[in-house]
Amino acid sequence: MTVTRGRDVAGALRLDVDAVVVGTGAGGAAMLRELARAGLSCAALEEGGHHAPVDFTQREDEMFPLLFQEGGGRATSDLAIRVLQGRGVGGSTVHNTNLCKRTPPEILDLWARRHHVTGMGVRDLEPAFRTIEQDLSVSQIPDGQVNPNNEALRRGATALGWKNAALSHNRVGCQASGFCELGCAYDAKQNAVKVLIPQAVAAGARVFSDAKVDRVTTSNGRATGVAGHLLDDRGRPKAALDVRAKVVVLSASAVGSAWLARRSGLPDPHAQAGRSLRMHPGAVVAGRFRDPVHGHKGIPQSWECTEWLSFEEGSPRRTWIVPAFAHPIGTASTLPGFGRDHMARMRDYNRLAVLTAMLHDETSGVVEAEDTRPVLHYRMIEDDRAALARGLVACARILFAAGAIEVTFPAIPPVTVRSARELDALDTSFVRPHGTPLSAVHPMGTLRMGDDPRTSVVSSRGEHHQVKGLFVADGSLFPTSLGGPPQISIYAFALHLAKHVIASARG
Repeated sequence: MTVTRGRDVAGALRLDVDAVVVGTGAGGAAMLRELARAGLSCAALEEGGHHAPVDFTQREDEMFPLLFQEGGGRATSDLAIRVLQGRGVGGSTVHNTNLCKRTPPEILDLWARRHHVTGMGVRDLEPAFRTIEQDLSVSQIPDGQVNPNNEALRRGATALGWKNAALSHNRVGCQASGFCELGCAYDAKQNAVKVLIPQAVAAGARVFSDAKVDRVTTSNGRATGVAGHLLDDRGRPKAALDVRAKVVVLSASAVGSAWLARRSGLPDPHAQAGRSLRMHPGAVVAGRFRDPVHGHKGIPQSWECTEWLSFEEGSPRRTWIVPAFAHPIGTASTLPGFGRDHMARMRDYNRLAVLTAMLHDETSGVVEAEDTRPVLHYRMIEDDRAALARGLVACARILFAAGAIEVTFPAIPPVTVRSARELDALDTSFVRPHGTPLSAVHPMGTLRMGDDPRTSVVSSRGEHHQVKGLFVADGSLFPTSLGGPPQISIYAFALHLAKHVIASARG
């Protein structure tokens, strides 16, 4: 595979192509491959760097600045929710934990009924899901590779009679090192950067890293290309970037694409761009066991509990429960306490099992464009806060059913319970912004699809309602939260929509 690093380009970069794709994550890589295979001249622009497995040192202090937006420090405007997103060729597929689940049929039905989305039903998307699952070697994690942290979830949920099951991943040759979220040094992830981008390049596509797009250019209601800057090895602008194209595809994530759309001043008569941000915010619960768990070893997330996950609008049960273990620095920053108390908790590191409740949220946030960076405004509505609190209590019940001797909610101050009976009367008011550490890894919904321009930004074909030749192919498209991992949905939606982009470029 050949990726041109913008930092190495002498002078300005000017291109004239049929199609330009902004972003090289799941959606961008899938779209780029399809466009190149259709015979279009195309280029992909990635603001982050291009990193190989040899660069993945498995050190948190080195990998977070390398692989994540804002060095892993991106957060909502009130700093209540940390938002982890990938930055680099391959996007978030480089650091994610390989979870692969299709868009729930209930969600697709909801989008058709309530959000005027057409041609995106289960049968419509089946070919795209089947293709991408085959391309990325998606398979269910075997029982023998379920590590003790995941086994605690399986054991506890089964004891309670709650719905639980193995998860599917896109990995081949996994060494079970446990460092998935820091980039796979063993090159076992079958992801955008390993599979799809090389296929796109083989078909004639050009890929540029260190290439930051600042605006979409338009003329007479049609996209004409993008403009921005090449970046040096410290991320500073070094030269002009100007790409002329018949079609433009935004695949820079629900944050990056919305920021670019708003910063470009694109027509938005119904004030929809950047609205309806959903994020799957979540929090963790840690159970302390008598025997070692060594939760940091092995495949991080191979089991799920869906007992508390409903896709019905307004349901009080809207949390997806999966294991969530951190490496030492991440754990130390999450565990409560100071000095001697914090040291005592860290000394139990190998005896901890950790679960997370990830909220299928109905809160509607906003991405705004200020200066050179996006600003995320998001504050959970009360129904979401209450649903997340129920999910965290459910996590605690699972841990006790699995044999935990105490369970800690890393609130401020910490809340520790020593029996499942105590959960019946637990005051969960600490589950609120700044009351407990919250994080999100799945921004969605800021450039929603639908055939009614009054309530959406792009059509069911993925094309902007107001700007012809401008398409979206990332999580921005989703009208609501998914309630589960979005990567396979993003890949599949890009494959499904590619035919419309190709037709526009040829037309």
